[in-house]
Amino acid sequence: MAIEFSTIQKEGLSVQIANAIRNAILEGRLASEERLPSEAELSERFGVSRSTVREALKRLAAQNLIRSERGSSGGAFVNRMTWSEAQDNLVTTTRLLIGMNDIAFEEAIEARFALETAALPLAAENRTGEHLQQLRTEIARQRDALTNDEDFCASDVSFHSTIASATANPLLTFQLSAAFEAMQPLMNMLVYRLRDRERIADIHEALALSLEAQSGAEALSHLDALSSYTRELAAQRRKPLDQ
Repeated sequence: MAIEFSTIQKEGLSVQIANAIRNAILEGRLASEERLPSEAELSERFGVSRSTVREALKRLAAQNLIRSERGSSGGAFVNRMTWSEAQDNLVTTTRLLIGMNDIAFEEAIEARFALETAALPLAAENRTGEHLQQLRTEIARQRDALTNDEDFCASDVSFHSTIASATANPLLTFQLSAAFEAMQPLMNMLVYRLRDRERIADIHEALALSLEAQSGAEALSHLDALSSYTRELAAQRRKPLDQ
């Protein structure tokens, strides 16, 4: 058992115990599917009551880090977090950080495009026919006059998430897709009244053609055009406030 028991202070015991177990999970000292000691054992090792241990375990279960199973072979077990669950958590955290810390729109734009710029050459190298077909499908959705603003935004996220998937690197796909899902809707919400949807679809099409040709340099130039257009929209959005 690789939980640090000796660092627990007397205040906020259940939170500290939950954090100690959480750190052991995140640092790999507790493996996925590993069974935790019983409440009685944890109570004795931490030197606290069983009710305090129970509260700590409830906190961990609420974070989806552990689960409880009944029966003779039951107990508390470390959950195996899926990519989808981890991405949902990252999206939520990113949105909260942006919303609660007054992140400037321009800073969000800078971060979002810096991430995709770093990954685009790899996407150009590793894209498959399936990725290219998905990109074409999203471009068609974006050009469809019946596509409303909400669906256009969803298509925008899907288009760039497909580029993330084309890197063929699961960690990059995870990080990029979460960033796009967290930040792209914010950008669309703020500038959708100003944007030219056909212009965005044109840039997306040029970007897709560059990926099809496996030209990373050309793809980067089109992404730069999209970044510049987004910044242009941000500047237009500020004008009424500045005047």
